[in-house]
Amino acid sequence: MSQDNRTNNAGRPQQGFGRGPGGPGGPIRMNTEKPKNFKATMNRFLTETGHYKGRLLAVAVFSILSCVATIAGPWIMGMAVDIVGKGAMDAMGISSWGGMDYAKLFNILGSLFGVYVFAAVFSYLQTYVVSSVSSGISYEMREKISTKINRLPLKYFDGVSHGDVLSRVTNDVDTINQSLNQSLPQMLTSLANVAGFFVAMLLISPLITVIAIVVMLLAPLFAAQVIKRSQKLFKRQQEYLGKLNGHVEESFSGHMIIKSFGAEECIVESYNELNNTLYNNAWKSNFLSGLIQPIMGLIGNLAYVAVCVAGGFQVLSGKMTIGSMVSFTQYMRSFTQPITQLAQISNVLQSTAAAAERVFDFLNEAEETDESAKQALFENIKGEVVFSNVNFGYDENVPVINNFSVKIKPGQTVAIVGPTGAGKTTIVKLLMRFYELNSGAIYIDGADISQVGRNSVRNAFGMVLQDTWLFSGTVRENIRFSAENTTDEDVINAAKAANIHRYIKTLPGGYDYVIDEESGNISQGQKQLLTIARAFLSKPKILILDEATSSVDTRTEILIQQAMDKLMGGKTSFVIAHRLSTIRHADLILVMKNGDIIEQGNHKELLEKNGFYAELYNSQFEQVS
Repeated sequence: MSQDNRTNNAGRPQQGFGRGPGGPGGPIRMNTEKPKNFKATMNRFLTETGHYKGRLLAVAVFSILSCVATIAGPWIMGMAVDIVGKGAMDAMGISSWGGMDYAKLFNILGSLFGVYVFAAVFSYLQTYVVSSVSSGISYEMREKISTKINRLPLKYFDGVSHGDVLSRVTNDVDTINQSLNQSLPQMLTSLANVAGFFVAMLLISPLITVIAIVVMLLAPLFAAQVIKRSQKLFKRQQEYLGKLNGHVEESFSGHMIIKSFGAEECIVESYNELNNTLYNNAWKSNFLSGLIQPIMGLIGNLAYVAVCVAGGFQVLSGKMTIGSMVSFTQYMRSFTQPITQLAQISNVLQSTAAAAERVFDFLNEAEETDESAKQALFENIKGEVVFSNVNFGYDENVPVINNFSVKIKPGQTVAIVGPTGAGKTTIVKLLMRFYELNSGAIYIDGADISQVGRNSVRNAFGMVLQDTWLFSGTVRENIRFSAENTTDEDVINAAKAANIHRYIKTLPGGYDYVIDEESGNISQGQKQLLTIARAFLSKPKILILDEATSSVDTRTEILIQQAMDKLMGGKTSFVIAHRLSTIRHADLILVMKNGDIIEQGNHKELLEKNGFYAELYNSQFEQVS
């Protein structure tokens, strides 16, 4: 549909690409929002991923086994230190333990090597399984979102920006994937390590363990305060990063317009304002988050000093061996790391839950009702269309179409004209059941389309819009879109009928020429002719045409008009007209204003009435002259 009609219909919610965090151009990033209902979201997430329970249980087992091996390492190392210490004391004549027991020492060192290999193997297995689980969950979520998109009514996309939907498919699913892939094994390992290190320390010396824990408890208290303050700044940083990227994307796409109007200074000023705000939030958030590690290090060192002093007295009094002291200090030095990781993971879990909640909210949106059981339209559609007392509004309290009634005979060309916001495009959307009527009915060959399956209704139509849409692929694939069972000969015949065959043959590779993502390597007129060829190939029973010659040269306009005339031959056609000179030969012209048909008839009859149509028609010629 035309851009004007698409964005200015009365009562219709505006849509467009967002410039906020979810807008296009924004990087894939971690969601920093908190979920509205953490518990409910995580319960649903666990339910949705319940078929991965076996693999997740295996991950937990691998984590525990890896941690057991990791915890056993310092203990065995302490035994080795005790053997070396005894041998050294014997050599110095301080004691008589029987000399260095090299056989036992090498056995212990061999065991130590085996334990670390054991830990590495299970850590590898854990990573492998977690990667498969996180990738599988991400795949399933994207698949569900993709399926959901095709089941949502058009009304949903009129009220939500494209950028927000894309953000759920990319940013939110990636947040979940990264959290599962990195945070899940880290969380399991950290929990196992904290428990294991604590038990090992208690077994060596309960007294020193209490001293170490009391000092180290200061670390998470300080870290929590820092994280609380930095999280707000990180959220603003991500918000303005999205705005800045949206601004850059918008400025880049409209670069020619900016140059034409000399608005460079204004754009740069807006960019600098966003960039400065981003800078201020970024350095503050990064500075505060950077304080966590020094704070943890300082408190860890204080705990280490306290342990060394207390442990020294324990060794001197004979309550501990030097090896036990070495083992304890290793456990204590490692104890703070998993605690810090758990503090960070708690924030990551909030982000994961927020991302999952956004995905689930999208999946919970009301879908179009299942109409697979409804009847199909007749195979041989004649093309009679009747609007009977149709009333509609995008908002029920703001009517757009008022008591619209008209009968269109098979094969007639019907032009719909009127000012912007009159309801021209809305009529077409109701005809194709993109929206449901508030009241009244629309009939095709006597069948109420509300009682016919949507797909059956839409398959009866062919559309050629002013805003052409081609995807990245070959010319052949673009023409064959939605008509995959057709032959190459059918494609060529459709191209010939659309007056585009000769042009295609001049392209490198002909029908195998690849159109780029933005369709920038072919002209606007050629794009329009390709969409007409696509319509020819689909062999529609009823046509909807949005005048498409407003932005092409005169010669291409003639080709397009000739192709459209051939396409319309013998078919019921609805033409949304902007230039009234192009619809003078229409069988019926419906003149709309504020959702009402205020005039109808052919071109000659309407001019003779000297009403609103004549006023519109004459004003266009006055503008031209």
